[in-house]
Amino acid sequence: MTGAGSTFVSKLVQAWVPKVDGALGIKVTYGPIGSGGGISQITNRTVDFGASDAPLSPDQFAACKGCVQIPWALSATSIPYRLDGGPNRIRLNGKVLADIFLGKIKTWDAPAVKGLNKGKTIPNTSITVIHRSDGSGTTYNMTDYLSRVSSEWKSRVGRGTAVNWPTGVGGRGSSGVSAALSQTNGGITYVDVAFSLVNHFKFAAIQNKAGVFALPGLKGIAAAAKTINRVAPDNGGISIVNPAKSQALAYPICTFTYVIIPKQTSKAADLKRFVRWTLTSGQQDGPKLLFQPIPKVVLKASLKTLNLVHS
Repeated sequence: MTGAGSTFVSKLVQAWVPKVDGALGIKVTYGPIGSGGGISQITNRTVDFGASDAPLSPDQFAACKGCVQIPWALSATSIPYRLDGGPNRIRLNGKVLADIFLGKIKTWDAPAVKGLNKGKTIPNTSITVIHRSDGSGTTYNMTDYLSRVSSEWKSRVGRGTAVNWPTGVGGRGSSGVSAALSQTNGGITYVDVAFSLVNHFKFAAIQNKAGVFALPGLKGIAAAAKTINRVAPDNGGISIVNPAKSQALAYPICTFTYVIIPKQTSKAADLKRFVRWTLTSGQQDGPKLLFQPIPKVVLKASLKTLNLVHS
């Protein structure tokens, strides 16, 4: 069985592959080509499943001709940075982060940044924004968040898997932006927290609606997910960015990631066994990679949607 798409979820899928072979006898190969590529390949039926951190738009659903999307993993987009001589957990809020990615804040020691980091030494280093150059669900999560916290970002740039970035340099895939960040003092990017951990990046503490500077750890992800009470019947996208201040520990840039499969496929039986396994037993592999097991309300909806798949 072949799949392609999200680089965000790739480390978790890589952990699943040998276990799925052992438990179910299903051999899975997965290409981490980015969410945009995954949507394109499942639409063209060149793979058996796609994976995306961005929910399908109505047009993409129509083009996919009878696909379902199923939330199968939950994690956070971290904001890693390289700032030689700078603090370990620099504090940022939504407005400052948006202004950095708009190109309005150009140096790390700008007053807006220093004001959130009193008592910390911040060097006068130029900021280099590093963004994805390919269609990316991580970009969707990031721009969804920036659109919620900055009216200027919403009107000038908006949200999507690919946007016209006001500033910065591009990198392909999570590995591409990670490689660029490693080589750029003053760089800042956005990548799933598993990539930040593997690369030993410093990442920012982001202020949530409760005023707490939260980190993209399991507690922060779980708190964000607690704001979900129901899932739309069509299993449309679930946005949990910038959650309500009632969840004081919530990290504000979290996302579900989705597996996309055709409702009718000759591989329905194996696909259903595979996806059901990932939604149940497979969730145990998540926490060590900073994926929080999906909430029960989402699991119930995901299993219900999976039942629509047939041969």
